Amino acid sequence: MVFTWLQAALLIFIAAGLAFAAGPLLGSILLAPKAVGGAIGEPFECGIPTHGSSLTRFGINYYFYAIVFLAFEVDILYLFPVATWFNHSVGFAPVWKILVFLGVLGLAVVYFQRKGVFEWPRRIQISPRP
Repeated sequence: MVFTWLQAALLIFIAAGLAFAAGPLLGSILLAPKAVGGAIGEPFECGIPTHGSSLTRFGINYYFYAIVFLAFEVDILYLFPVATWFNHSVGFAPVWKILVFLGVLGLAVVYFQRKGVFEWPRRIQISPRP
């Protein structure tokens, strides 16, 4: 096997990439202070000392909204390749496909609305920890 300049360049770039990835990690291990105890172990938020538990429970509705948001965002990402290929198409076939796709998304919104996913409860009951 003959070792070419392209292979040498690839090895150099791989080594440089590994150095850029491992360098900060090793630097933080070697240069970080080694203090333990005191305020080091407490959560830090904006320089304000925390009061009470830093572990708060959120209502399940937050997660429902996040899942619905992610589902629609991923579906909308499918429209970008269609938009880039739209110049090369002939006729109205891509328009009908986009309209069917958006129609299915619209039906999903209507379905979620009727199931009550978008309704926010007036008061969220959080049970105390056991």
